[in-house]
Amino acid sequence: MLYGHGDNGYQYRHEIIADFSTNVWHGGDPPGLKEHLFRHWKQINKYPEVVAESLTKKAAAHHALEPENILITNGATESIYLAAQAYRHKTSGIIIPSFAEYEDACSMHGHLIHFLDHVPVAEELLQKLDLLWIGNPNNPTGETYEGLQTLIGNHSGITFVVDEAFIDFAFPPTSVISWVTRLPNLIVLRSLTKTFSIPGLRLGYAVACKDLIKKLRALKLPWSVNALALEAGNFIFDRYSVIQPPLKRLLQDKEDFVRQLQQTTIKTRPGHTHFFLCETPHGSAAELQQYLLDASRILIRDASNFRGLGENHFRLATRSPVHNQLLVNALKQWQHQYT
Repeated sequence: MLYGHGDNGYQYRHEIIADFSTNVWHGGDPPGLKEHLFRHWKQINKYPEVVAESLTKKAAAHHALEPENILITNGATESIYLAAQAYRHKTSGIIIPSFAEYEDACSMHGHLIHFLDHVPVAEELLQKLDLLWIGNPNNPTGETYEGLQTLIGNHSGITFVVDEAFIDFAFPPTSVISWVTRLPNLIVLRSLTKTFSIPGLRLGYAVACKDLIKKLRALKLPWSVNALALEAGNFIFDRYSVIQPPLKRLLQDKEDFVRQLQQTTIKTRPGHTHFFLCETPHGSAAELQQYLLDASRILIRDASNFRGLGENHFRLATRSPVHNQLLVNALKQWQHQYT
């Protein structure tokens, strides 16, 4: 699904006032990052480190792990495809609705796929699986899952791929990274692009026991992470605790946003992050998306192409209170057409 996920902004050439289709932090990249990259611009005149050795050490230190527990990748997406390749022709379970790349990667590498509706997963289904893919928090619902440690620990014959690309937007955080040293059947995927608003640089990493990381590294292409992305990673890990988005304020803005939406005819499924699913009772999400573009230059994410969702579903990510209010007003105008 090359063109069916992520944000929709690149598809439109006219100005968009407020882009709710992206669940990347709306506040932009961290202060000082651009200047840091300019200072290291000459790095593009030579090859980057083959497997990002220096950044691997910083990421490992950040998580109090060994470098052998970390694999730096070209966004979390590269990790997804490496994991699917490492278990080629196996049987995978995917919790839906979810990020389309899990299915795409598994299909590319010949997996038999079972689509599952929720966590916890029925025991009779678990017995059929070699891998289970879980977004935590999940995209597009924004939901987090409890009981993962027990689930993973009780099923040592299954490799669990837990995607934590949006973990920095969840409160309280529910990361499972600290379990990788005692759960050898766990691969955790992380992204640095959503929290720090740099999706165009493509930067992420996988975390697992040493044997699993060795297995993934053996399949990785050399130089898959470019020099500027590596420098962005150095900048981020050197300042990680002080450049985080203001999560408390963002989630409060989200609660206010949801309350406003609930005063309209739009149905909401709030979840546990700054982004969440909605459903329009009038028309389709595609029609609503086009209406908002034409009438207000506002963009939402038509979520009808997520497996398990219908034509009325769309995803919103919380933006500033001013932009949130613009969307609420526009949605009220939309519903007036049907009253």
